[in-house]
Amino acid sequence: MRDVRADFGTELAEFNGEPEHVHLLVNVPPTVAISRLATSLNGVSSRRLRQEFPGLRQYYRRARRLWSGSYFAGPAGGAPISVPRQYIEQQDPPA
Repeated sequence: MRDVRADFGTELAEFNGEPEHVHLLVNVPPTVAISRLATSLNGVSSRRLRQEFPGLRQYYRRARRLWSGSYFAGPAGGAPISVPRQYIEQQDPPA
């Protein structure tokens, strides 16, 4: 995922999540299409997880994909960076 981030010229400010999803706080330049970034991150992370944990196949066999195609992206809205960062830090770490 670091390579994807570097390819898109983004900066990861914070990462955390829950067992079924993750939270990323990313500084994205205005020239980057967020949908392309999300698709790339989903694809790379799915491929890596399936390589490292072949047992995941039982969970994604019917859906034929590990991640949902959906994502949420929102602006920090002028809030100090500490506000979304604190929210992400308070989430449970991914299992």
